[in-house]
Amino acid sequence: MGRRGGALPRLSAVGIGLALLTGCGAPGGAERAAAGSASPSATSAAELCATIVAHWSREVLDSGTYGDYQSMGLSNGQYEILRDVVDAARAVKRSQGAAAADRLIDRRSHAACTERYRHGVPTGGPWR
Repeated sequence: MGRRGGALPRLSAVGIGLALLTGCGAPGGAERAAAGSASPSATSAAELCATIVAHWSREVLDSGTYGDYQSMGLSNGQYEILRDVVDAARAVKRSQGAAAADRLIDRRSHAACTERYRHGVPTGGPWR
């Protein structure tokens, strides 16, 4: 992450994964839409936050170093969530193992992002 060019390929993988989560690029998507069937619902800001924060939390936990929040595609507020999640996950990983840390990352990312976006998109500038 801190190396030159290291974050871009991972960011692309995240983008592709998020596109698949929202139904973009799914096989037969155009045919289904043309046939008049209901389209998949859009991913909420809280779900998107939780997905991205969980992804980068695992990356940071595995690498042991933090990158720049902007290179991760996170806002400052999302980065604060990531730091809290990783701190908790490190402690759990030491005491209970990697699987427990992985479950904690999912739970904490989801809970913190749900709280952050409970009233819609936070205000205070694009970096928040």
